[in-house]
Amino acid sequence: MHPQTENYWGNVNPIGPRSCYDEGKRCAETLFFDYWRQHQLQIKVARIFNTYGPRTHPNDGRVVSSFIVQALLNRDITLFGEGSQTRSFCYVDDLVDGLLRMMESSSDVVGPLNLGNPNEFTILELAETILDLTGSRSKIVHRPLPEDDPKLRRPDISEADRLLNWRPSVPLRTGLERTIPYFESLLEEGTVERAITL
Repeated sequence: MHPQTENYWGNVNPIGPRSCYDEGKRCAETLFFDYWRQHQLQIKVARIFNTYGPRTHPNDGRVVSSFIVQALLNRDITLFGEGSQTRSFCYVDDLVDGLLRMMESSSDVVGPLNLGNPNEFTILELAETILDLTGSRSKIVHRPLPEDDPKLRRPDISEADRLLNWRPSVPLRTGLERTIPYFESLLEEGTVERAITL
C-alpha cells in the first residue's frame, strides 16, 4: 500500500534478512494491544517512519547518516540498486513534537498513528543533495539491491493531522543542513572513524 495507512496489515517475509526488524515492530504492537485488552493499561502506539538528525550514531546503518559520513570522508557513496527506491525522511525535532502531542492527547487516542514526513524522495536524490551540501568529492557507486528492500515508503499522516494537529515542518534540505555539522564535529574529534571501524 502506498502511501501507507495505519490500517495496512503489512506483507512481511517472516524468514528473510529484514524479518527480525519487520516482525519485531509487529510483535511489539501485538504485545502492547494485548496488555491494553487484558489489563486495561493505557497505551499509545506510534509508527515511526525514517527519522534523522543530529546525535544519530554514525554507524547505525541508517541511510542519511551513512551517506553523510561517506560524503564527509570523500568515500564512495554506496547506493543499493539504481537508487530509484523512495523514502520519506522526518527531521528529529518534528518527530519529537509528534510524540509529545500523542502523549498529551486524550486517552481515546490509542493508535497506531503514523508519524513521519509524507514528502517522498528517491535514495539517489538524497545522495545528490548530501553531495551538494557537503561539497564532497565522493562518487556514487551502485551495489545489488538487498532482498526484500521496500521499493516505496511514504506514510499517510492524515490521522496524526486530524487527531494531533501535527504535520512535519522541516524540509529535507534544511534538516540536512542542521545535521551535517554534527557529523563534521564527530569527524574532527575522530569519533566517526572509531565508530565506523567497530
